[in-house]
Amino acid sequence: MTHTDTIAAIATPPGRGGVCIIRISGSQCKHIARAITGRLPKPRYATFCQFSDEQDQLIDEGLVLYFPAPHSYTGEDVLELHGHGGVIVSDMILQAALQAGARAARPGEFSERAFLNDKLDLTQAEAVVDLIDAGSRQAARAAVRTLDGEFSEHIDVLLAELIELRVYIESALDFADEEIEFIQSGDIENRLSLLLEKIEYLAKVADRGRVLGEGLHIVIAGKPNAGKSSLMNALCGNERAIVTEIPGTTRDVIRENVLIEGIPIHLHDTAGLRDQAEPIEQEGIRRAKDHVSAADLVLWVHDDTTDIDAADYKMFEDADVLLVLNKIDLSSNAAGRTRINDHDAVLISTSTSMGMNDLRSCIAEHAMGKERGENEFSARRRHLDALKQTQMYLQNANNRLAEQLASTGTGELLAEELRQAQHALGEITGKFTSDDLLGKIFTEFCIGK
Repeated sequence: MTHTDTIAAIATPPGRGGVCIIRISGSQCKHIARAITGRLPKPRYATFCQFSDEQDQLIDEGLVLYFPAPHSYTGEDVLELHGHGGVIVSDMILQAALQAGARAARPGEFSERAFLNDKLDLTQAEAVVDLIDAGSRQAARAAVRTLDGEFSEHIDVLLAELIELRVYIESALDFADEEIEFIQSGDIENRLSLLLEKIEYLAKVADRGRVLGEGLHIVIAGKPNAGKSSLMNALCGNERAIVTEIPGTTRDVIRENVLIEGIPIHLHDTAGLRDQAEPIEQEGIRRAKDHVSAADLVLWVHDDTTDIDAADYKMFEDADVLLVLNKIDLSSNAAGRTRINDHDAVLISTSTSMGMNDLRSCIAEHAMGKERGENEFSARRRHLDALKQTQMYLQNANNRLAEQLASTGTGELLAEELRQAQHALGEITGKFTSDDLLGKIFTEFCIGK
């Protein structure tokens, strides 16, 4: 794809700094280079020169780099002007570029052009933002692997297998006499099952990558005085929540972001859940219940000196729960992991820190799975949604195949389900996409990227 206009933007963060970079992409780069620096620099070499405006007044001096198409980030001619950092200087250089024929770039427009010119696919483009926004080393490494194409390779392999199966089936439709032999051979059923297994595995890996990027939303809930605020403080490493012996101290939801074994965790400490409460506390309880229903994981804190009753289980029966039995320094029970009524549980003491390492390990396992390794790649919720759609269409294809074997269905319906599965899977990397999706993705980028 070619663009008639040339875009320019400041690629470095605003404010005072040692260096500012103005990035320019498009067919006018050569003209702009000559207008500002008086020369066209040697490609891919850093050249020292002076920057001047259209009145030939000196603005700054620094480095200029020129990357001819197609060997550049965007696939177009790209020019970078490296000047001294500062709001005024960087804006003056940018204005000189705009006066020489460029226009101001939209957020993410450089990466959008890289996608449209086949320099990046959608997962790689999104990984650029994930790398910039990474909140941990693990998240940064995962983003780099996606940027390097690891996620895309998995998708491309699955797409190739899916397309091959479509060709196999649709070729059978052209020879009605042989169609039933194709269907009854068992080959289609085996290949469909294998595809479903691979999609399911990829969805699990992608979900771990999503957690590394987005973080895990954990709600701390339970009855009053069970030690919820103490647990919040212990996980944060500071006195984030007020701790008293008075029931109902926490009225509103308290939020804090922490890293647990390199995983971003969004903690929410909520009001104690009980029936007897005054109006303000009741509002806190209502908000607590809303957060419990939306959480990725609920740490249900219980006083280990008392028994868990049926009412307790009813409160969290619809949530993904890890039971946290607190105050083992008073109950004299041993710290560590256990199982209670089909729920994972950890016995701890927030006052002595016994069992806290076990709790952190349990949280990390919930987020990343027991098979957690060093090969995760970054992923997003839209990728998971697309994989779920693909699974649904492949399962529908399995059902169509069963109907075909029972002579109650047609091969055309089976082929259509596979076409829909290919379309859903292709949306991840941008093989099939819409302008609305592209707009949503690239507007998340900062200007200059």
